[in-house]
Amino acid sequence: MRLLYIHQYFKTPNEPGGTRSYWIAKKLIDKGNEVTIITSSNKISQNKEIKNIDGIKVIYIKVPYNQKMNVFYRLISFVRFMLKSTYEALKVKNIDLVIATSTPLTIGFPALILKKIKKIPYLFEVRDLWPEVPIQMGALKNKLLVKLAITFEKKIYENSIHIIALSPGMKEGILKRNIANSKITVIPNMSKINEFWPREKNTELIKKLGLQVNSFKIIHFGSIGLANGVFTIIETAKLLNNNTEIEIIFIGGGSQETVMKKKCEQYNLKNVFFLGEFPMKTTSEIVNFCDVSIVSFLDLPILYTNSPNKLFDSLSAGKPIIVNSAGWTKELVENNGCGLYVNPNNPSDLVEKIHYLKSNNELVKIMGQKSRELAQNKYDKELLCEKFVKVIHNLSIN
Repeated sequence: MRLLYIHQYFKTPNEPGGTRSYWIAKKLIDKGNEVTIITSSNKISQNKEIKNIDGIKVIYIKVPYNQKMNVFYRLISFVRFMLKSTYEALKVKNIDLVIATSTPLTIGFPALILKKIKKIPYLFEVRDLWPEVPIQMGALKNKLLVKLAITFEKKIYENSIHIIALSPGMKEGILKRNIANSKITVIPNMSKINEFWPREKNTELIKKLGLQVNSFKIIHFGSIGLANGVFTIIETAKLLNNNTEIEIIFIGGGSQETVMKKKCEQYNLKNVFFLGEFPMKTTSEIVNFCDVSIVSFLDLPILYTNSPNKLFDSLSAGKPIIVNSAGWTKELVENNGCGLYVNPNNPSDLVEKIHYLKSNNELVKIMGQKSRELAQNKYDKELLCEKFVKVIHNLSIN
């Protein structure tokens, strides 16, 4: 089967960011399929570059985007990629199926156009429930635009041959648009057990990054955006009174990073470290030498549906996980004994849980073991990529 995969933020393991599409594409190729990916880049010198990456044909379109952009410039980036990717997609020949993976929701536009013009079916993957996320976060307020966005969302769902949702909550959100249950499969984000795994701590890297070798380390890695509600972590660091035995580490980037750094300067915090962005190999080393991973989001019902990469990489790394979303991730860590839930609006609760884990080394070890077991037995990318491929191969494509 010849597949066209449209994903605005496609990343390889050598780049910072989520690599789900890379692993799925690799598995599809391993099963005898041909995969062409259309994605964006602000690093290429030409308007378009084509590369072969591990057997995947990747068409890069020059469209500026980064996580520090405000809402207006992000919207411009989404529209530009929507139009350019549609133009490129129409030129690709002999395609049997399109895979369009959000966000943003505009990624569904080229898939819809190809279906209408070339009669090519498409599978739509929902990584976030748009437009409900920007609506609840206050980024989309105009009543007419809200109505148009919801209409477009329903149109994308209705015209797809199948839908992949990344969490049970996302599936519920899709069902609310009157989509048949049989049309939806839940395949959450993936643990990468060969990329993140428990091992001896890299003390040389710890020292190189300016951290203490023997401190109790809490890590938040990935996006540092508005949706992550990371200011509660900064307030927690303040309440820890610069406890030198506890270090809070951020790796990644986003729109709130600069503001957070200024807040740390204002509080004169010496126990918070912003280390920047790293490729997967270095990220894995850093996560490994930390003691606990925190997965943080704003206290909004729509964000309870998230399927965060950092959670599944933390499971794979064998780390206890602190979550603050009162949704399926809370149930996941509590029911499997691999983490704790904290109130997202109460920094004191997070302080208490950090002290609790710091003083219970055996519990940290047991939770870490349970995290690793869960990653291996239920969420490993080999298992979930196989499930994704089966969904595609079971589709009735004329």
